Amino acid sequence: MLIKVFGAAVQGIDATLITIEVNSSRGCMFYLVGLPDSAVKESHQRIISALQVNGYKMPTSNLVVNMAPADIRKEGSAYDLPLAIGLLGASETISSEKLSRYLMMGELSLDGSIQPIKGALPIAIKAREEGFEGLIIPQQNAREAAVVNQLKVYGVSNIKEVIQFFNGERELEQTVVNTREEFYQQQTAFDLDFADVKGQENVKRALEVAAAGGHNLIMIGAPGSGKSMMAKRLPSILPPLSLGESLETTKIHSVAGKLNRGSSLISQRPFRDPHHTISQVAMVGGGSFPQPGEISLAHNGVLFLDELPEFNRGVLEVLRQPLEDRQITISRIKSTISYPANLMLIASMNPCPCGYYNHPTKACVCSPGQVQKYLNKISGPLLDRIDIQIEIVPVPFDKISDQRQGEASNVIRDRVIQARRIQEQRYADHSGIYCNAQMSSKLLSIYARPDDKGLSLLRNAMERLNLSARAYDRILKVARTIADLEGAELIQPSHLAEAISYRNLDRENWAG
Repeated sequence: MLIKVFGAAVQGIDATLITIEVNSSRGCMFYLVGLPDSAVKESHQRIISALQVNGYKMPTSNLVVNMAPADIRKEGSAYDLPLAIGLLGASETISSEKLSRYLMMGELSLDGSIQPIKGALPIAIKAREEGFEGLIIPQQNAREAAVVNQLKVYGVSNIKEVIQFFNGERELEQTVVNTREEFYQQQTAFDLDFADVKGQENVKRALEVAAAGGHNLIMIGAPGSGKSMMAKRLPSILPPLSLGESLETTKIHSVAGKLNRGSSLISQRPFRDPHHTISQVAMVGGGSFPQPGEISLAHNGVLFLDELPEFNRGVLEVLRQPLEDRQITISRIKSTISYPANLMLIASMNPCPCGYYNHPTKACVCSPGQVQKYLNKISGPLLDRIDIQIEIVPVPFDKISDQRQGEASNVIRDRVIQARRIQEQRYADHSGIYCNAQMSSKLLSIYARPDDKGLSLLRNAMERLNLSARAYDRILKVARTIADLEGAELIQPSHLAEAISYRNLDRENWAG
């Protein structure tokens, strides 16, 4: 008897439908074809044990299992459940009437219990696309998949439940999640707040500008001046995720297996802070079974690189292209996969090896050559891509001991959201652009044109600081954001002056 059961394979951040065909005939051989890897081949032993423990017999006929399309490589243990159900259907142990209406995935334990899988959300989206009535997946992944509407999602914990369901002996409980309500409830629950930050008003302002326009930012300052502390508070002033952004972000984290069990949509912008020993592959993604890297996991959020010069040079240079194109394409012999990488890069560094160059009270013990060498670890092209460069000075004692609270995150956030609304309206006709940092040269000439006074100010700055053409674009983008925060239609010279002040590392007096 020939039976068809349906599963899905995750490629990149999307799923592909896999049809598992099982044919039973006279004989006693078992054949598994359709490019399975070792984990899929090993499912045979897991299925035999799971069926035996639960009182079912493995069919003793000639079984040919084909996983179509047969030219796509099948990886992982998540095919155990559809394979087991397919084998039982071919031997007529279970009724095949409902099999074509459901897509199923899950890993089997030897006792028949079903273990969680990666990529439940893309699989659920695919199931709805293909017009399936329902999706049967492990209980731990049910809430994640239930985000998808117009699809019945059943979370199961044992293969016995699935067999009884197809035989009409029991009903499975549908998992229902009130996506919108949960999503909006959790959006404002932040542990860290800018109200706890004492002093550092100029840095707070720089972070507010960066959040309002989606700009990349680097902080340079002595140890203990509050660089990491400020960066960790940045997500609390970023505009909330829209449902579309959240779905895309959750998809990436689901594929990477980074979602907590029992969680549904990601409601807060991701904040990734990898250690400086990270490799190139871990940063951009890839591997023999391609996985998203830190750049993609920070999609729609923040990638924070603490102690930037300590990172391997090669790792930093791979950031250049994704920062411009906002996606990363990984090309390997077997496959080419594109992952989104629309992120804000926030970096921090000491000004020199000892950390006290330009410090108001402590003397630097490094020679000018050492300072220069330390700064040269970050290439010019990468610095060029960072819009805002801000110097942090340590907070004096009277500010630290001050009991008054600073400005709260939700107040700053309201201003950021207001500025983003202006930008959304401005770029409504331009697809894929929603903030100032994404402006092309063409859009700059339309929306960020300075007046004569502003132009002469820019000319002086360009000549004095010896800036590149890219730096010129960056200054205009930042000035446009500052104007949006103030609700100004045109860029004023004061906006340009503030934007120029955020190019600290371009100054010739830096590093001797």
